Amino acid sequence: MTQPNAGTFFGQPEGLKTLFFTEMWERMSYYGMRMLLVLFMTATLQEGGLGLTVASAAAIYGLYTGSVYFMGLPGGWIADRLIGGQKAVWYGGLIIMIGHIILAIPNDNTFFIGLVFVILGTGLLKPNIGAMVGQLYSDEDKRRDSGYAIYYMGINMGSVIGYTVCGYLMEDQENFGWHWAFGAAAIGMAIGLFQYRRTIDKLNSAGAEPTSPLSSKAQKTSWLVITGVLIAIAFTMSMIMSGSLTVDPVSIAQYVAVCFTLVFFLYYGSIYYGGDLTGSEKKRLWALLLVCVASACFWSGFEQAGSSMNLFARDYTDRIVGNFEVPTGWFQSLNAVFIVLLSPFFAALWINLGKRLVSPSYGIKCAVGLIIMASGFIVMFFAAQYAASGMKVAPYWLVATYFLHTVGELCLSPVALSAVSKLSPRRFAGQMMGVFVLTYSIGNIISGLLAGNFDPSRVDQLPNLYIQISLFSIGIGIVIMLIAFRSRFWENLAEEEAAEVTKNTATA
Repeated sequence: MTQPNAGTFFGQPEGLKTLFFTEMWERMSYYGMRMLLVLFMTATLQEGGLGLTVASAAAIYGLYTGSVYFMGLPGGWIADRLIGGQKAVWYGGLIIMIGHIILAIPNDNTFFIGLVFVILGTGLLKPNIGAMVGQLYSDEDKRRDSGYAIYYMGINMGSVIGYTVCGYLMEDQENFGWHWAFGAAAIGMAIGLFQYRRTIDKLNSAGAEPTSPLSSKAQKTSWLVITGVLIAIAFTMSMIMSGSLTVDPVSIAQYVAVCFTLVFFLYYGSIYYGGDLTGSEKKRLWALLLVCVASACFWSGFEQAGSSMNLFARDYTDRIVGNFEVPTGWFQSLNAVFIVLLSPFFAALWINLGKRLVSPSYGIKCAVGLIIMASGFIVMFFAAQYAASGMKVAPYWLVATYFLHTVGELCLSPVALSAVSKLSPRRFAGQMMGVFVLTYSIGNIISGLLAGNFDPSRVDQLPNLYIQISLFSIGIGIVIMLIAFRSRFWENLAEEEAAEVTKNTATA
């Protein structure tokens, strides 16, 4: 562990600099490429795209983003039990870079192979680089929270770079084009890997070895299973590429959404009924379930940014500023910009509320975040009505929507993570975080299915799509808020138990 007095990166351990820039460049590649997906897949063949329908493209987008989060579960397990976090991040980054290089090749047959590489690589890198940040600090080190805040800034800086660079290259089809933008994502990941390898010694022992290594026999069995899964993926992709296997992305997305949801409830239920929990632990899990439902619903709306709202920015927004046409993808960077601007305000807000003894429960905070996000779609409802009348709308409609979505995210996302760490039974904390990540996957896939209901040739349908998302999310938010007034007492059981244990210890 790094000692509290050893820090040269904004007063933090030197290893944070290594992880900060690795994550920044990885997020540059991820968000830059993520912004391109639906636009590339729905662009006509004459425009250099794949010419897919919006329904298929949005379903593939949902499957891609949902799978990225889902693969974090086996990726974290591989690091913890087999190779350690440092190797997981290195190999994950290499696989991501290879995926982006494949995407940069102007060959439509290899496009989906590139996506699979990025999914597998991100599953290895993303959960483990975040875990290593925490391993830089001792349990007594008070810099941990500020370290994570700095690390989170790296994520947002990377996303802004990705949106800016890839968005510009994509828009300038005459000189560059789609595959230049995918190539830029590969270069970003390569820069991240270079500085990671050059400064990896700054990490010291963080992630150097597996935290819970398997026995030699179990390791061999695990590697055989992993190899078998990879062979199965390669075989399936080869059949799809050869035309021997025909797939319907929308149907697959529907089945996967149901599968992920079942996995979530089965795993959650197994811990609840088979985890030998106390009565108060079970009540806290009920309170946490509200947070999980809010999270899944939130991301199903929020992730419209990369699909239907991306298409709206391209086709129905007046992007001319003077003599310059704002690239479509630049609008998505508004979320990261607003997060950077608003994060200090929200951090101060929760602290000041706590000082005044006003501390809303996790459920109430998440419900408020969901409702605020949903209000952004009310803005889009009116914008879509103008578009349906044949007008190109002003960009401030999208700016206002992204602002509301960011405010909702800051109310829900960090609060939900805190809720998982506090409300989960101690001995199941790691597993519960993994189960919670499934809400991201579920939300992303549902988001893709919702966006697939938008027919670009029928813009008159768009207001109905946005108002449905808004009303559904607001309804769920209100229900969660009403239940949360009861569940807030269950959330405090953890503190009451800790106080009781302290009291009994002192008495003894």
